[in-house]
Amino acid sequence: MRSTTRAVILARGLGTRMRRADDSAMLTAGQASVADDGVKGMIPIKRPFLDYLISALADAGISDVCLVIGPEHHRVREYYSALETTRVRVHFAIQEKPLGTADAVLAAESFAAGENVLMVNSDNYYPVHTLAALREINAAGVAAFESDALVRLGNIDADRVAKFSVVRIGAEDELVEIIEKPDAATLASFGDKVFVGMNSWSLPPEIYDACRSITVSPRGELELQDAVMHAVHVMGVTFRVIPFADGVLDLSSRGDIASVAERLESVEVRL
Repeated sequence: MRSTTRAVILARGLGTRMRRADDSAMLTAGQASVADDGVKGMIPIKRPFLDYLISALADAGISDVCLVIGPEHHRVREYYSALETTRVRVHFAIQEKPLGTADAVLAAESFAAGENVLMVNSDNYYPVHTLAALREINAAGVAAFESDALVRLGNIDADRVAKFSVVRIGAEDELVEIIEKPDAATLASFGDKVFVGMNSWSLPPEIYDACRSITVSPRGELELQDAVMHAVHVMGVTFRVIPFADGVLDLSSRGDIASVAERLESVEVRL
């Protein structure tokens, strides 16, 4: 079976942190305007941040990208509907309400058309070889990033990384557990190397039934990690963990814009 050529980008988030104007970052007028809207993927870094991510997906062998957006995200739809592309086709799926990442994945079920699909965040820029590795397994999988490498090679500081979900990996590189917001004792139990998730997945067709089977989390959302663990423990789906010692660029708040722009300065975008 050939590897998937489809990817889903979750771009429906509320962008609460990006909207906060108390950040001291110096922004251009264009960046400040988009930040006020909370649409992180459209922050201009010479061109919209999403362009860099979509270009990286194309470099990894993806030909069709589905942007999961809200009905109010006219800026995103208008931009990509008018954009001429030669390497990728851009599709849209509407998540009517911001009910969580599992609900967002469900919005793109028809786009997946029964295939495995890559799924990534709209506010992260991942190394191309990470995306290619996820695509090529053509099965359920997740990328896990060594926490020290994220700090050393990306733009995310140690305090923020320490709040990310931790991935417990089994003896045969299978996903055993995802631990949200681990405490110090839990982190210490992992030893010298801690691997965290950056919401970068190869999702199998079974994920949609799993997303429909879960209830809201304590945070009041339908969360993808809960659907994944339902698929593992109830449906018997094995998710392969692919570990990386790489950096990922994170564009969560206004304070991230300058560091992301610096890292992407020399990156060529080809859509």
